[in-house]
Amino acid sequence: MIRPFLTRRASLALPFLGACSSPRVSYRGYAFIANEEGRAVAAVDLEALAVARHIPLDGAPTEVLALQPPRTFVYALTPENGSIHEIQADRLSFTRKLVAGSQAISMHLSPDERAIYVLTREPKALVRVALDRFAVDWKLPLSENPHDFAISRDGQMAAVSAGQSVRLVDLAARRIGNPLGPPADIGAVRFLSDSRTMVAANRGERMLSIYDVAASRLIADLPIAVRPDNLCFNNDGGQLFITGEGVDAVVIVYPFRKEVGQTVIAGHAPGAMAASDSFLFVASPSSGDVSILNIGRQKVIGVLKVGSDPGFVAVTPGDQYALVLNRKSGDVAVLRVDLIVPNRYKERAAKLLTVIPVGSKPVSAAVRGV
Repeated sequence: MIRPFLTRRASLALPFLGACSSPRVSYRGYAFIANEEGRAVAAVDLEALAVARHIPLDGAPTEVLALQPPRTFVYALTPENGSIHEIQADRLSFTRKLVAGSQAISMHLSPDERAIYVLTREPKALVRVALDRFAVDWKLPLSENPHDFAISRDGQMAAVSAGQSVRLVDLAARRIGNPLGPPADIGAVRFLSDSRTMVAANRGERMLSIYDVAASRLIADLPIAVRPDNLCFNNDGGQLFITGEGVDAVVIVYPFRKEVGQTVIAGHAPGAMAASDSFLFVASPSSGDVSILNIGRQKVIGVLKVGSDPGFVAVTPGDQYALVLNRKSGDVAVLRVDLIVPNRYKERAAKLLTVIPVGSKPVSAAVRGV
């Protein structure tokens, strides 16, 4: 029965049609999920939609990277002991460990998948690990306590933020540049898809700073409505979505045009995001739901309860599934992307495809096809 009056939340509810009304299009591959408190990586079979194996590690993993076929390895970072753990993807088993430093912060895969770069806190350094030898190639010392880093798509440059500054690094020459701009509270850094432009999240000023990489100079400062805590590009890199403290909204920036677009109200204290071709999935940890934004229309078309404390979202290649990692409830909510259809009449009509228990505090995921 249709209710005579609709709440705002009801008008945003979505039906996710069940398998009985549409055949399930499965993804042949695995999601490797870092369980921080469980000190393990859960390998989830995305065709069976079930955990195939838990792979214990010597440490608490916070990030995981997966090489794509024909390469057969997955790598997990345990920051507390500065180690990278190698997992054989076809056997779902741990193989070996490499210590990059006493404490690490984060890691990124090189575009050619031949190396992993690790940002370490102790010692303060940017470390290159050659994957063919699974050994440290070199360590570039840093003068400040690092916060975040990024690797350009062409693999030639890195950008490292250190709380009060951001610097560019020539990876081939192993040379770090001078601070870009005046001291500021810099958080996340990202390169645009052309590798010629870099953006830095100025948290203190609630601003996005855009830099010319070759000239090492500021191009523009874009004031935004939120503190830029979380950054997410759409698939072609033409839109940058930003969430953070200040407003329950997603700020849309056009980085190539150096313009701030719309600020779209979305969720409660929105955090982590991931994009498919058509949709942006925005997690709200405090309310346990995900807001779904239509990228083309730049409107939220649905809100879906997913679990307790969602803190990470991943979309499988080909856009079959959106995977939402719930840190407190220790599970993964699976949304089928192609069945997202707005419905203005059924409150709580939205349904998940399934929820998969994976372990204690899942915080990161990498998807690998087979």
